[in-house]
Amino acid sequence: MRDIHKFIVVGDKVLVKPLEEEGRTHAGLYLPPGVTEKEKVQSGYVLKTGPGYPIALPSDDEPWKEKESTRYIGLQAQEGDMAIYQRKDAIEIEYDREKLVIVPQTAILLLIRDDFTA
Repeated sequence: MRDIHKFIVVGDKVLVKPLEEEGRTHAGLYLPPGVTEKEKVQSGYVLKTGPGYPIALPSDDEPWKEKESTRYIGLQAQEGDMAIYQRKDAIEIEYDREKLVIVPQTAILLLIRDDFTA
């Protein structure tokens, strides 16, 4: 996907490219589109993540002090992860004729990372 660097994902949101849904069962029967849309979970690859959850800065009554910029608690999801998420919480968008979804981190059930080191 081109122009992904233009996207700025905000807050605790994650931009995901969903995997194409299989239109057939394991036995080879073709399913109508409405059947696959009723699935509760879906998977896809994380393209971009937001900065995370903002942390409230301590109130400061000393106006001469330099103000800190906003700090965030980072997200667990990283670019390239396979995410399994709840479909009902995903917001579908289409950009450059590609289907993408924006998912809050709270809707992600599982992340699969290839380069995970314990």
